[in-house]
Amino acid sequence: MIQRLDLRGTRPTPAELLATIPRAVTDVTAASAVAAELISDVRARGEAALYDQAERLDRVRPDALRVPAGDIADALAGLSPEVRIAIEETIRRVRLASEAQVPPHVTTTIAEGAVITQRWQPIRRVGLYVPGGKAVYPSSVVMNVVPAQVAGVSSIALASPPQQAFGGRVHPTILAVAGLLGVTEIYAMGGAGAVGAFAYGVPSLGLDPVQLVTGPGNVYVAAAKRLVRGVTGIDAEAGPTDILVIADSDADPLLVAADLVSQAEHDELAAAVLVTDSVELADAVTARLAVLAVTTPHGERVTASLSGTQSAIVLVDDLAAAAAFSNAFGPEHLEIQTRDPHVELALIENAGAIFLGPNSPVSLGDYSAGSNHVLPTGGQARFSSGLGAYTFLRPQQVVEYSRDALRGVAANIAALSDAEDLPAHGAAVTARFA
Repeated sequence: MIQRLDLRGTRPTPAELLATIPRAVTDVTAASAVAAELISDVRARGEAALYDQAERLDRVRPDALRVPAGDIADALAGLSPEVRIAIEETIRRVRLASEAQVPPHVTTTIAEGAVITQRWQPIRRVGLYVPGGKAVYPSSVVMNVVPAQVAGVSSIALASPPQQAFGGRVHPTILAVAGLLGVTEIYAMGGAGAVGAFAYGVPSLGLDPVQLVTGPGNVYVAAAKRLVRGVTGIDAEAGPTDILVIADSDADPLLVAADLVSQAEHDELAAAVLVTDSVELADAVTARLAVLAVTTPHGERVTASLSGTQSAIVLVDDLAAAAAFSNAFGPEHLEIQTRDPHVELALIENAGAIFLGPNSPVSLGDYSAGSNHVLPTGGQARFSSGLGAYTFLRPQQVVEYSRDALRGVAANIAALSDAEDLPAHGAAVTARFA
């Protein structure tokens, strides 16, 4: 069911490790051509393109792309008490953790009369994407909206695919959670087309372009975000999910297998990877996976994920080698289930979010930990971070010098500008003292 890679007895270089990493055949690069066509169609035809894409890709044509306020109110009124309690607690926890991510303004006195203020300015308008293909993600509404609100974003637009089961409307639970959070600008549109609509705007809808697109999605959403970067900002390429578990002989094979399956049920392209120095654990997890894959409700999807080129059980000589493999992989979710996970944690550089010990499964982070579950996938964690309040903030330096402070560095500026053959720079300073 799941391939096994044996790296014992080898010490691969970083480049060799990158070449060894299991990845899906259908990646962001492969999906880019399709995503580009969908975005181009939206730019050219606007609303008509979004309606046609919904009919073709979501198998339903919505009555309206902009969700009426009445639909949001009805969805909120119909939200089950149990789900509302769970969502409200998740909101509280994510808000607490997000508030810790907002840096204070700092003023530094460089010299007498020379002041630099570091401020963090919120982006004014953002587009938040909430997927709704193989599953429905009201939790992703919380993970997108709460940090944006904490950061001080004043204009929030949200998009989620129209649902065939609900007559082309956005899933009511998603609408209800958006209503709980006070979001009223919601669109029934999905996939790459929705990302394109956010980036370029749709005037006939009253949809103004956004400055930042955030949120998870499938490989085509991730490809679309890569394509619009430069026109608008993006958080990261949060495509098909992945989990990597570092475990030793102390780990419970049932818990390791259950956590791998919990992410494999998202998507056939989801990656589930175990890295261990214990052959016995590898064998036991393999056996557990075989049972869980046929008994879990989404067994066909899980089996496809575990059987794919992106999933593997990797054998290494020791846990230091496991950490090196993980750093090369750059997992979205990293679990460390070892005798002393803090030892391996010290070796970790690249990960979207890290879950320590047997009582911190990824599912906890997906819903109720207080951490954010919108994380970089496909190795993007090697250079990107997860979504947080900081995603919606831009650092800006405010420079304020007095006349005497400027005079104190005027000669230095003239010397440096002459050395770079940019004399007008120095002249702009000396003109103030002519």
